[in-house]
Amino acid sequence: MKLDSWQKEVLATEGNICLRSGRQVGKSTVISQKAGEYAIKNKNKVILVVAAVERQAFHLFEMILYYLDSNYRTYICKGRKRPTKSKIHLNNGSVIYCLPTGLSGLGIRGYTVDLLIADEAAFIPEEVWTAITPMLAVTKGNIILLSTPFGKGGFYYKKFSDPSYTSFHVSSEDCPRIDKKTLEQAKKDLTKLQYAQEYLGEFVDELRQFYPTELIQKCMTIQDHSVNLNRGDKFLGVDVARKGGDETVLFSVNRINKDTLYEIEIDISKENTIPDTVRRIKNADKRNSFRRIYIDDGGLGVGVFDSLFEDNQTKRKVEAINNSSRPLDRDSNRAKKILKEDLYTNLLRLMEDGKINLKENPETLLSLKSIQYEYTDNKRFKIFGNYSHITEALVRAAWCTKDKGLNIWIC
Repeated sequence: MKLDSWQKEVLATEGNICLRSGRQVGKSTVISQKAGEYAIKNKNKVILVVAAVERQAFHLFEMILYYLDSNYRTYICKGRKRPTKSKIHLNNGSVIYCLPTGLSGLGIRGYTVDLLIADEAAFIPEEVWTAITPMLAVTKGNIILLSTPFGKGGFYYKKFSDPSYTSFHVSSEDCPRIDKKTLEQAKKDLTKLQYAQEYLGEFVDELRQFYPTELIQKCMTIQDHSVNLNRGDKFLGVDVARKGGDETVLFSVNRINKDTLYEIEIDISKENTIPDTVRRIKNADKRNSFRRIYIDDGGLGVGVFDSLFEDNQTKRKVEAINNSSRPLDRDSNRAKKILKEDLYTNLLRLMEDGKINLKENPETLLSLKSIQYEYTDNKRFKIFGNYSHITEALVRAAWCTKDKGLNIWIC
């Protein structure tokens, strides 16, 4: 790959680095190369790749392994020390680890690190950084932070203006590999503030976090299986993956006392076919015997919904919620408008009232935390998020508190 001038500069830079950028500029590509070269050229070093959740950390880790396999295959150990999904041993004694930080950083404590690389650093919980910084105290090692921005504030935001870091800012508009038509379409689809954050890589103060981090953490009360899930009714919210590698999420909850919810389980899968997704939903229904299954029937979800609607097991349970009008009677003479704002606000109300209990899951935290909102120039309220797939499934499951007495016409 022909590198851009800023990528060459990153490769040549020593010390701490803070990189912020718009989408698809190639930041993971250049950092994976920098990490690979560091490991090869320095013996007996420890490199640690972290991100808020496992899936993000593995993405960059796999790119590092691919770079090493393509350019330095003979350096990669084989046999008992062959690469795993979280560790690469090199025959010069250097080791590359990959770990999610989780909610507190507890799982990464105890490592002594020469080079720390934090992917999507803006989304790593603030509590984690107190666990990370001691890792470099003995080695006096360096940190590389890379991320798209997420508001003004936090460790990543502060380090971008820290004189001990060399900072890089790269806009998607500056990347020659990104088609200009793609950017023009993004400008049409997004608000000015969204586009500034996602594609220009700007720290945007006007965007606000819809679910405050402290509130999310207060709702994460389930640490064991002491909740009696045999009581109450069970509901399932489904967010079906769109084209382009999104994840399908099944989020199930137990409703007790009509308006108090307890998380049962999350099922996240990637690159599933429609029959695969239908099968997963039916299997989840066999385990839990859901009273209602709420699904987004837009896009690829329509095929899943139609299959469930025609199946004897699920046809009396499935209900479409796709941020638009839905029929309330058999003849479709009446309809109720369910807006995205209604779904998201209902979940916020439950959280503020202490009516929803979630498991301590960093992926759920990341998804809820990523949801932002703004008031556009025409005073319209807009909600969006980069990692919204879990939240989309959760807000649908939580809609059961609004749907208590509805006698659905499906039969």
